Amino acid sequence: MTLERFLILGAVLFGIGLYGALSKKHAIAVLMSLEIMFNGVNLTAVALSRYTVPQAFETASKFLLTGHVFTVFIITVAAAEVALGLAIIIAIYRTRQSVLVTDAKELNR
Repeated sequence: MTLERFLILGAVLFGIGLYGALSKKHAIAVLMSLEIMFNGVNLTAVALSRYTVPQAFETASKFLLTGHVFTVFIITVAAAEVALGLAIIIAIYRTRQSVLVTDAKELNR
């Protein structure tokens, strides 16, 4: 596969996640859409790391792991986001008996 195909696939994943995050009312679906967006970014970071290597490092291209390191950081942040998001969703459910995002807007009063 070429770099263009990886970038297109990453953009499609990000677009699907963005659409889901903006259109869904259920908080769990919004969190899942954010995870899809993170996976699109991860795929793009790894593909760019693999296919765009400076000329001086051409022989060491197998050992450059910059995209992979960014992906590990993104996965770590995503895991923390899911843990915090689920805790917030549980707190909202306990007070409102609903996990809809529209019900959560009323909590800021």
